[in-house]
Amino acid sequence: MNDYTQVRFTVTPAEEVVTDVLAAMLAEVGFESFVPDEEGMTAYVPHGAYDAEVLAQIVAEFPLEGYAITYTTEKIEGEDWNAEWEKNYFQPIVVDNECVIHSTFHTDVPQARYDILIDPKMAFGTGHHQTTCHMLRAILATDMTGKRVLDMGCGTALLAILARKHGATDVTGIDIDEFAYENALENIRLNGVSDIDIRLGGVDALRDGEQFDYILANINRNILLGDMCNYAAHMHSGSVIFMSGFYVEDMPMLQEEAARHGLRFVRHAEDNRWTMMEFVKE
Repeated sequence: MNDYTQVRFTVTPAEEVVTDVLAAMLAEVGFESFVPDEEGMTAYVPHGAYDAEVLAQIVAEFPLEGYAITYTTEKIEGEDWNAEWEKNYFQPIVVDNECVIHSTFHTDVPQARYDILIDPKMAFGTGHHQTTCHMLRAILATDMTGKRVLDMGCGTALLAILARKHGATDVTGIDIDEFAYENALENIRLNGVSDIDIRLGGVDALRDGEQFDYILANINRNILLGDMCNYAAHMHSGSVIFMSGFYVEDMPMLQEEAARHGLRFVRHAEDNRWTMMEFVKE
């Protein structure tokens, strides 16, 4: 069972800049999801990756002065994840009046062009985080008719499902987490879509010679930097990659690494410092 550790942070005074910096530091040590609120933030890390000493050190050495940060931890059992999201976080979301994302436990669901069912369990990706919203908007703004699409770090398979519904004819989703893999398959069945190939693994799951017209990589800065060469190797001239999961401050190093592999920067979008960048292969 894929259990998680939930860490509830209380910040005094509670300011957005503090939770942003804290989330960035936590992402570097394996935390995968962050839910800010008026009093601080709740963050989640796979239970096996939780390190109490590292967390204590991050809080003790927090770089911004004048703030008090306290926290409590709680183990979240895998089977309780849907209940946790239903109770606290996961409400239907509408993206640009084009796409509504909801779960099977929702009853009052807005209407939109694309209706996507997501039961997240312990796989992240419901559309609520700014980075996921960036990627959803990128898909909606792109003509993917007849295209081959890769969703790298697919999580719930939300992006893969929308790409398929938006016209892509051959979609591949890859995630290193076994529970995410199983959840992606479940969500694909819930949405009644076909031609989505879900694979368990990392870049090692990419096959020799296969190329994609579009790559969606909503992961984190360090993984993007480390795997950029592999993404580029599976793109042809004119292929596009959308990357998110990082802050605006991370853009220069990602642009530099992308340029090394023949990827030309096209544009970026940002929301509360969370950023998405688009590159095209020369």
